[in-house]
Amino acid sequence: MPDRPQRIIIAITGATGAVYGVRLLQQLQHTAGVETHLIVSDAAVLTLHQETGLQRREVEALAHVVHKVRDVGASIASGSFQSDGMIVAPCSMKTLASVAHGLSDNLIARAADVVLKERRRLVLMVRETPFNLAHLRNMTAVTEMGGIIFPPLPSFYHNPQSIAEMVDHTVGRVIDLFGIEHALAPRWNGMKPVSVSN
Repeated sequence: MPDRPQRIIIAITGATGAVYGVRLLQQLQHTAGVETHLIVSDAAVLTLHQETGLQRREVEALAHVVHKVRDVGASIASGSFQSDGMIVAPCSMKTLASVAHGLSDNLIARAADVVLKERRRLVLMVRETPFNLAHLRNMTAVTEMGGIIFPPLPSFYHNPQSIAEMVDHTVGRVIDLFGIEHALAPRWNGMKPVSVSN
């Protein structure tokens, strides 16, 4: 185990679903041994306000370290910076395309490129529907590079009673990918036996 916090880079882009990035930050803010590094795109500022009512400063206050999206000289832009991976929540199709084609045109895309080249875990919570062929090909390219495509699709087998419960279940599944303990949603213990009549 490294003698440092578990460092997770979180990026929030302008796609719908800003609540996923916010909830990730809220959950990890007080998780022992975890240090979050946040990047918020310019478009995300608008979406955050529209969907959550939060201002940039309120979201940035949830992170341990904040980086500006245009600061391509930031620590997380180098492979020598030791992180444990990155989550883009939500991930716009523009960001997906930038990652898939290695453009590194802002700090989000550059940090994702670094995570991939260093063989660390990259999770893209892509948000769009329906997908066109460009979207699908870009998702395939990122998968082939070792990234994880994780559309934030709600599940219903745990009988959620609110949107917050659906968000927490998805966020919990993402956190699971980094081996971080949480109590955001109940674990699946198998289906209850039912009587099937003819």
